[in-house]
Amino acid sequence: MANDEELIELKFRIYDGTDIAHNTYTSSMTVANLKQKIAAEWPREKTVTPKSINDLKLIHAGKVLENNKTLADFRITFDELPVGFIIMHVVVQLATTKKKTEKSKEDVQKLNSCGCVIL
Repeated sequence: MANDEELIELKFRIYDGTDIAHNTYTSSMTVANLKQKIAAEWPREKTVTPKSINDLKLIHAGKVLENNKTLADFRITFDELPVGFIIMHVVVQLATTKKKTEKSKEDVQKLNSCGCVIL
């Protein structure tokens, strides 16, 4: 770790108000790495649980944090905070799967080259 790298104390608040993964993190840590830690420490007794880090959204100061950016990129510091740590909100947004509809041969034959239906 570089000498000028800042340490940031974070808590992550989930949907029911529970705080998880309270720890000190380096400012060079990526959001994707934070999500991995959160997913690993997610309480298993909760009704909503993430299946992957892609199901998690981290929110700080009203902004959804991008996976490939670091804490330093978002200028997350707590120099002026009286409590000494930052609370980030975690939202679980489960990925939805779309069902592909199969077209019958008759439907495909009814389409001309421009994709228009021929009656």
